[in-house]
Amino acid sequence: MPSKTRGVVLLVEDDRNVAVLVGEWLEHHHYEVDFAEDGLDAVNLTHDNAYDAIVMDVSLPRLNGLDACRRLRAEGANTETPVVMVTARDTLEDTLEGLDAGADDYLVKPFFPAELEARITALIRRRRAEVAPALLQVGDVVLDPRAQRVTRDGQEIDLTPTGMRILQILMRESPKVVTRSQLEQELWGLESPDSDALRSHLYVLRKAIDRGRATRLVHTLPNVGYRVLPLSADDLDEARSRRARERRGRGSRNAADAGRAAATMSALAV
Repeated sequence: MPSKTRGVVLLVEDDRNVAVLVGEWLEHHHYEVDFAEDGLDAVNLTHDNAYDAIVMDVSLPRLNGLDACRRLRAEGANTETPVVMVTARDTLEDTLEGLDAGADDYLVKPFFPAELEARITALIRRRRAEVAPALLQVGDVVLDPRAQRVTRDGQEIDLTPTGMRILQILMRESPKVVTRSQLEQELWGLESPDSDALRSHLYVLRKAIDRGRATRLVHTLPNVGYRVLPLSADDLDEARSRRARERRGRGSRNAADAGRAAATMSALAV
């Protein structure tokens, strides 16, 4: 299984030599790195992927880094993601323009990869501290992210480190559904383990949290994702019955449509 990643970084740089040098340095220091060679590709990637930090060159083809930063601040899944702007422009006006476009930090080329790494780490640490609440609570389950402690109805529950991270992600997003790909990316970055790994961790987590409880917390929505939400057995039975009725209704409508189509074909054949 891959080692724990420190975060996922989008590196936007059209100079391949610089991109390889910086990318290899970050990967060596346990960051996952995604690449884009122009501003438009970067914006498109931020629509589909969540990043912990973005490193953006200013002088990019198709869409420059300043305009790309403005767009990702206004749309997509990374409106709050820290951005480090890198450029050969070193005047005060250039720095202020980059920060005004939405960058969180500004680094002038040439730079040492170690300095960029340090700035990325500081921005990610600050961002996580800002968004992490003191306690997460869903129903009677309380999770303390700092102490890495979980209780249900006042009783402490022992979880594996991965189970703790899964529960924290799901509780943070509750009642929203977290897709499988989103969960795997946040757990393991861009290099996920085999397809059964997440299922196995969820099985162990569900046993620890829900076993012997009338109200279930951890739920799988087939072909959709996962969420935590307190639902009783009656609630779950009603939800299953409603889905079954919906499936039967769709089946009846499809059969009726097929019957009408067949009748029309017969009439046309006469």
